[in-house]
Amino acid sequence: MGVPLYQAKAEFFKTLGHPARIRILELLSDRDHAVHELLEMIDIEPSNLSQQLAVLRRTSLVSSRRLGNEVVYSVSVPEVRDLLIAARSILSGVLAAQGELESELAASTGRSVSS
Repeated sequence: MGVPLYQAKAEFFKTLGHPARIRILELLSDRDHAVHELLEMIDIEPSNLSQQLAVLRRTSLVSSRRLGNEVVYSVSVPEVRDLLIAARSILSGVLAAQGELESELAASTGRSVSS
């Protein structure tokens, strides 16, 4: 018997649950990058980058290939870019709603103070 879909989804989102992995996927969604390029763009120790790339490779979200002396990484699943765009959209909506709520709270607090 296989893993229930909701459990597989939870494991997938756990994989995405590290800021460095999200940043790696964002960069690789734009284009392939060599390890040294990723290190220049992400404030992370080389050993930590290697660990995060290994997690992404194990889950088949990224793949690697040797190009001369370099290892170049790419996104294996093009839909990852769509997911990252959707996450940005969701966060924008949530933050806008929070801003509206904060404005409402500030306005109601202001009325209570003046009454």
